[in-house]
Amino acid sequence: MHVLSGGAAAAVVQGVQAEFEQATGSRIDGTFSAVGMMRDKLVAGAPCDVVIFTQPLIEQLIASGHVVAGSARSLGLVKTGVAVRSGTPHPPVRTRAELHAAMSAAKGIYFPDPDKATAGIHFMNVLTVLGLNESMRGQFRAFPNGATAMGEMAKSTESGLIGCTQVTEINYTEGVDLVAVLPAEFELSTDYTLGICTHTQNLQQAQFLADLLSGPASEAVRRQGGFEF
Repeated sequence: MHVLSGGAAAAVVQGVQAEFEQATGSRIDGTFSAVGMMRDKLVAGAPCDVVIFTQPLIEQLIASGHVVAGSARSLGLVKTGVAVRSGTPHPPVRTRAELHAAMSAAKGIYFPDPDKATAGIHFMNVLTVLGLNESMRGQFRAFPNGATAMGEMAKSTESGLIGCTQVTEINYTEGVDLVAVLPAEFELSTDYTLGICTHTQNLQQAQFLADLLSGPASEAVRRQGGFEF
């Protein structure tokens, strides 16, 4: 069973994987990265049974015929937050001024792809509004997705590091702490939605996996990671 998903939902898929594989005898082959990159793979013809993208992307893929109409199901809303390496001070970031100060003081700013990742695109817009998109460019540490960005920040031995991505990718990464969600004026709340691919080779199993991902079987892991529903 091939799954293409934004990184924010990786732990949700992994959380139901054992139950699915035991019940069906099929293996889940999941690929998780920036939703734009995953969308491109689907459109290019990559094998796919279930996708988990942002709601607008799922709607576009239903319209283009890549996702089965009527198969869309929301996994919940995910906000975007600020992170630091575990064991380091948590700077205040709840206002525009505090966020500006925290980013300005950073020796490294970790975030996902500013062209393909939902949180990366948004965060780059925030940095632009704050007037830091050029002056802090030397401190930028961009990675293909938020999970990789957080993992690399966790492994770094530098001091003064800060990151921004969706809260699920922060909460699910050992070695980083969620400081807070972005200030209200910069809030990004993303509705992660699954859909069944029109070219699935096993519609029954795809529907069963969709039930697990959007139902009670994954509710605890979704809440733990920061999904709101």
